[in-house]
This record gives sequence, C-alpha cells and structure tokens, in this order.
Amino acid sequence: MAYIAVDLGGTRIRAARCDAAGRVQARTEQPTRPEEGVEAVIARIVGAIRAVWPAEEPVEAIGVGAPGPLDPRTGVVLTAPNLGWENVPLAERLQERFGVPCFVGNDANLAALGEWQYGAGRGHEHLVYLTISTGIGGGVITHGVLLEGAHGLGAELGHIVVEAREGPRCGCGQRGCLEALASGTAIARMAREALARGEPVPWSDRDPESITAADVAGAAARGDPVATAIMERAAFYLGVGIATFWHIFNPTLVILGGGVMKAGDWFLERIREHARERAMTPAYVTPIVRTALGEDVGLLGALAYARWRLASILPSSR
Repeated sequence: MAYIAVDLGGTRIRAARCDAAGRVQARTEQPTRPEEGVEAVIARIVGAIRAVWPAEEPVEAIGVGAPGPLDPRTGVVLTAPNLGWENVPLAERLQERFGVPCFVGNDANLAALGEWQYGAGRGHEHLVYLTISTGIGGGVITHGVLLEGAHGLGAELGHIVVEAREGPRCGCGQRGCLEALASGTAIARMAREALARGEPVPWSDRDPESITAADVAGAAARGDPVATAIMERAAFYLGVGIATFWHIFNPTLVILGGGVMKAGDWFLERIREHARERAMTPAYVTPIVRTALGEDVGLLGALAYARWRLASILPSSR
C-alpha cells in the first residue's frame, strides 16, 4: 500500500509516494507561485500528486504539511500569509479530486511526527522539534502523541515571548517572539540594522535587502566579529526558548531543523550552552541534536501524519 506525502511551502511544493516504512518511491517538486492565486496553487498540488501517483498500487491516504494556522480536524487552512490564503478547505478539495482520505496538518507539527517515527526521535516518547528557517515553527510529542491542542493550534513554539519590553515586532503582530529574535528573517534583519548603523560589516557593498541569514552565518564562520555577535544573539534566544520548553514539556530530546541550523557545529554548541545555563536543575537537561531527516522531514512528517490519522479512523485494520 502506498501513501502520498505533500510538503506545501511558500516557495515550493514537494510531493512523494512512500511506503509505510518511510521509503520514498517517487518524488517531484515545483514552484508554488502563490502570487497566481489559490486555484493555481491547488492545481499545482494536484499536478504534483498525479506525478507520483502509482499506476497500479492502491493509495491509502494523502498527508499534507501546510503552513498555518489551520484546523487539522477539517483540513481548512485558516490563514497562511506566505500563500495569501484565508479559509481554504484544502483537505476537502484534494479528497474530492483523488477519492482517498486526505489529512492536512501544520507543517512544523508534522515534522516533529516525522522525526519521531522515522528520524532522530525514534525511541523517544517525549520530544520537542524546532524548525529554524524563515520563521520558527515547532512540534511536541508527549506520551507518544502529537500535541495539537484544543483547536489544533497548539505548539506554536516560535511565538513564545522571550523579550517582552524591548523586543522587535514579530510577523504575528506581537513583540519579542522567539521567531522575531532568532529566525533566519531575524538574523538578516539584524545584519541590515548593523549596516545601517555603519558598523564594519562584510556585506557593506551589498543591497541591504539581499542579505540573508546564510550570508551572516558564513561571515561568522570566517571569524567576522559583527556577524559572530548576530549569530551569538540568535543562539542566546534559542537557548532561552529551549530551556523554557524543557521546563514545560520535560522532553527526553530536542531536535533542531531548518536552514539556520546549517550554520555549523559552533552555533549548535552555543545554543546548547545557553540552554544548559538556564535549566532549573540538571534533571531538565536533555540532548539537543540536529534533524536526521534533513529536507525530507516535511515529506516524512506528512506520511507519518497520514498514517496516524488514518489509524484513528480505522483502528481495527491498522
């Protein structure tokens, strides 16, 4: 039996045909192009699914990881600023088109599920996953169950407030969220601010809007002091956030994914140090590791979610 997994992002749509063991049998990718509208994006999702649909083998279910907030019970994307979506019934549309169950969940939550089922989280009944990329998302597994909350909106870990009074404005509208201080977007913003202050930065000849977190991380790895200070600030707030998650969820493992974690081992070690310094007691301190699934974490998370939701509907046959 095959499953179809879809990773829907603001810039690309990825789809794969997988088996229950997490083996990818076929895959495809195409640009999202949200500026062309909801119907055009849904048509691309449909096209991506068709491209990996098996010729003869039956498909058990479709799992989709999508940006939120969304309602996982109905599969409605409530609002997705990067896509320009409002109240889009994505699961219903895909289920009508393909005639098999379709389950849509928050992409970061699903990534946590994927790591738990197929990646670094195997063997752990309690874990926290953070994706540190353009924004910061998260997912929590507790007692072997994905934490979704009363309305499916739980585990928005990037929006805990870590700098309430003087923190920068977050995309969510609040001040001082972890996302506003440690995401790839935040790192690039801090680089532009350093440039505007006239600090001796290695990107002084660049268009400020072209500076990326990867540029800053690369400069820090080469020893640039301004870039190092920016990355150190991001590591500090990530450590603060992780210590908070230790205290709230008491996980046995914290997994970090996303493009910012490509910054290097030194960055990961600084996050660990800042987290350890803020743990209430050593009993809370647990390993902090990188994702084992890399860029496939979204696809395998969607697969794990489809299997999990399908089992809840048909427990006698799964």
